[in-house]
Amino acid sequence: MAAAKYQWWQFWGNTAQISSAAIALLGFCAVLLQLNEIRTNNRSASARQVYLAYADLEFKNPQFSDPDFSQIKAAGKETMGRYRSFVAYLLYACGEVLYAFPSEPEWRNSCEYDVKRHLPFLCETSASDPAFLATFGDQMQKFVDAALTSAGTIAPDCKARQS
Repeated sequence: MAAAKYQWWQFWGNTAQISSAAIALLGFCAVLLQLNEIRTNNRSASARQVYLAYADLEFKNPQFSDPDFSQIKAAGKETMGRYRSFVAYLLYACGEVLYAFPSEPEWRNSCEYDVKRHLPFLCETSASDPAFLATFGDQMQKFVDAALTSAGTIAPDCKARQS
């Protein structure tokens, strides 16, 4: 049997269909890239917003932003509860920015600086109420553990080593 001969319009018709499929695939890939960029931008904006809200909370509560932990404990259950919420908000904000900006060391440095001031509370809480730190993600728990370890703060006495 002889090979079928195609008409010129059949060849160009097949080429047009293949080209249309390739262009549609490129368009679909572009949409996926754009959705990923939108998700990343939203995550970044949300993390910045949470951290700015923490900064506002810090401004409104200077007694908690640079705490005297023994004085806070002595002030009573209500003050201790407010301080606990303050530190929880700090850890939440740090968790958000560390997740949104994993490759930007300035965010990690900022969180390390802020968390360092609350190490006595975090050490005591990790020993007396481990469920508190368990409410945060693994990344944040490791971050707090690393901060405690680098300061040489170990339960139960929770005294930081002298630098």
